[in-house]
Amino acid sequence: MNKEKISRIIGRIDGKYIDEATGIGTDGCEYGGGLTESGSTPERPIRRIRPVLLAALIAALILVGSGVTALAVESGEYRSAVSFFEENGLSTEGLSRSEIKVVYRDIITKSFTNGKTAEVLKQAVPGWEIEQEAPTPGELAAIWDKNVWMNTVAQNGVKYRVDSRYVIDEKSGMNVFEKDVLECYRDGKLLWSAEFRDFYVVDQARIKENTVVWGNDMTNKSYDLSFGWIALVDGTGNVIWQKLLDHGFQREYVASVLNNGDGTLAVITRGDIKYLGLSCYDLDGKELGFRKTEVGNFGIRNAARLGDGYIVQLWNQYSGDTALIYKMDREGNLTDSFSYEADDCDYYITDMVEYEGQVYLSAYAVPKQRDEGGRHEIADLLHYLFSKGNGAWDISSEELTPIVRDNYTAMLLMCDPEGGAPKTFYSVKGSLGGALAVNDDDILEWNVESITATFYSPLTSSFTIGGTCTVFRYSFDASGSLIGQTDTGETVRYAR
Repeated sequence: MNKEKISRIIGRIDGKYIDEATGIGTDGCEYGGGLTESGSTPERPIRRIRPVLLAALIAALILVGSGVTALAVESGEYRSAVSFFEENGLSTEGLSRSEIKVVYRDIITKSFTNGKTAEVLKQAVPGWEIEQEAPTPGELAAIWDKNVWMNTVAQNGVKYRVDSRYVIDEKSGMNVFEKDVLECYRDGKLLWSAEFRDFYVVDQARIKENTVVWGNDMTNKSYDLSFGWIALVDGTGNVIWQKLLDHGFQREYVASVLNNGDGTLAVITRGDIKYLGLSCYDLDGKELGFRKTEVGNFGIRNAARLGDGYIVQLWNQYSGDTALIYKMDREGNLTDSFSYEADDCDYYITDMVEYEGQVYLSAYAVPKQRDEGGRHEIADLLHYLFSKGNGAWDISSEELTPIVRDNYTAMLLMCDPEGGAPKTFYSVKGSLGGALAVNDDDILEWNVESITATFYSPLTSSFTIGGTCTVFRYSFDASGSLIGQTDTGETVRYAR
């Protein structure tokens, strides 16, 4: 789907006509106006949200299918009508040749009087674009004058930060790992800290007043062996227990730990490159069971509860599988799978959560690259930079940042928990989808990382374009309606 064209087309059509044609309301958001009330006002306010169509957003959602039929064309108007349907992701399934032309005329003339038009639009995925002002040159300069790699702590809610400590080994003269210090903050104030010397911390999650922490072994000196760890920390920073995982793998890492809600934890791991593992622990650290399933050479990016089971995101960037979701029951059996892809974009899922019976996916979309060469997200950006005089060595953040922003669109998808089909979405241009969480007030919170400063570093081995993102947080109620937004004051790194 050509999202730019569909946005332009819908932007020319009065919102009331779309509402009449599809029966889709604004869910409490004033069309073309401001957001509903929020707790605070960001420095760069969101101007408005507007309806757009993600028609066949994920045109090749494997379990749904694209539904686009290739038809022979005989007239100029028919060719135009078919092109219009294809370019804007509208399905021609079930329509005769004459009906396709009628619907085409009905939309472009903004009449919306034909019943078939309503059926076509209802098949599209309705959603909202949240419009954010791009950072001004002055704001870019101010951010650049700070440490561009500085990660700041959010000033509201609970936030964790890991401080890795290294010391000089007297025998080798090399820096060696000493410990990770996990810090927990609430509203920007330090609550507690906990030290881990046996493993480095990868991630953590709140379990009521406690925090479950997981990571990988740092004591094993063999490159052929690597093991995962999990730990439980109480509300004052005391490590209640920590456990080394050993399920017979030479290499096993913890991908996610989920609260089952019944006094047990689900630990999802990847073993020996090809296995998906599910183990269950009680809150005293006792393992209650383990099962492994061979899934092939995939990494595990995310996992979430789904009813009495789980959904797990598998990932293989080099094969193009960046948005593959498996459903898994409590015993570790894989029961279903679906993936998200489109003709003109690649989708990268960054987080997911179950909320009020629906599956929410945080993601970002990147245009298909012409010659990826292993740089799937920024191949076209690099081609542009390489083509500039003197190799763009002196390109400024003011020039580079808008180009990088144009490459990304943050997406929040609300999906059917059974088949995975998207029901609606929110999008924010110039940003990446970040963390999802349900707060203590049972409100869904979506972090969006707005790219605000960048720099070009062609000789760096780990990345070529670096920068900083400002984190905005959007709040949603049980119906999936946007009810608030705030600038968290937090910054995170961008590196590709």
